[in-house]
Amino acid sequence: MSRIVFLNGSFLPIEQAKVPFMDRGFMFGDGVYEGIGMLDGRLIDNDAHLERLERSLAEIRIPNPYARAEWTSFQEELARRNGMTEGFIYFQVTRGVAERDFFFPEDAKPTVAMFTQAKAIAGAPAAQTGIGVVTVPDLRWQRRDIKSINLLAQVLAKQAAKEAGAQEAWLVEDGFVTEGGSSSAFIVTKEGSIVVRPLSNAILPGITRKSLLRLSKEDGITLEERRFTVEEAYDAAEAFLTSASNFVLPIVSIDGRPVADGKPGPITKRLRELYLAMASAPAMAAE
Repeated sequence: MSRIVFLNGSFLPIEQAKVPFMDRGFMFGDGVYEGIGMLDGRLIDNDAHLERLERSLAEIRIPNPYARAEWTSFQEELARRNGMTEGFIYFQVTRGVAERDFFFPEDAKPTVAMFTQAKAIAGAPAAQTGIGVVTVPDLRWQRRDIKSINLLAQVLAKQAAKEAGAQEAWLVEDGFVTEGGSSSAFIVTKEGSIVVRPLSNAILPGITRKSLLRLSKEDGITLEERRFTVEEAYDAAEAFLTSASNFVLPIVSIDGRPVADGKPGPITKRLRELYLAMASAPAMAAE
């Protein structure tokens, strides 16, 4: 069966899906995107993802082409047509097609593209073994709170991680970790507190991050929203990341140095359990 994608209101075999040459996403990277995890056929934290999409679109002044109920219907139908019950749904919205000019076109219609990626998230082997990260300079622009399709800095960072034998890059600015190339960055202190950078224009407001902070508070785990340095991360008791495509994933080495004993720690394991329980709860089906 051919892979089915969504493009501007239609479900098409991927071979038939064509975006015009003059689309501003191709010319300028003029657009935003979202990615939502799916578990047991349920969209995880979908309302929060669609809310963030609305914010990103508003920040760069692209009209939202669909209401939330329509977005959700398209996502669910796309997953159904591809037979996907666990994995990742990606979609992006560009300003549309117009003659190449830096000024906003007056009559362009947004381009909407969406596809699925089947992936084992709940039983991912990396959740048991942990992954390695490397630190690299944060070269991105100053509005990282917008989920822009301009991802060249992240591409370079994650390629550097791959070439170093790691699975993720931690971006560093002024000695402090901002976030991962495609994830939120956390450490756990020796006293058992979770540390994560507070929200600002310097980082993306992660949706999985948001849910995890709520779950940690409900479970009585101490939380510190503050910046942390690379040196503090080297000395941490645990480290982990969160993202829609991985949920909660332990980090067992940073720049080739083991985190504590080099194995996933108990707090990270507990947080992953909490998140999986939330994602599997019947109430998630309504989101």
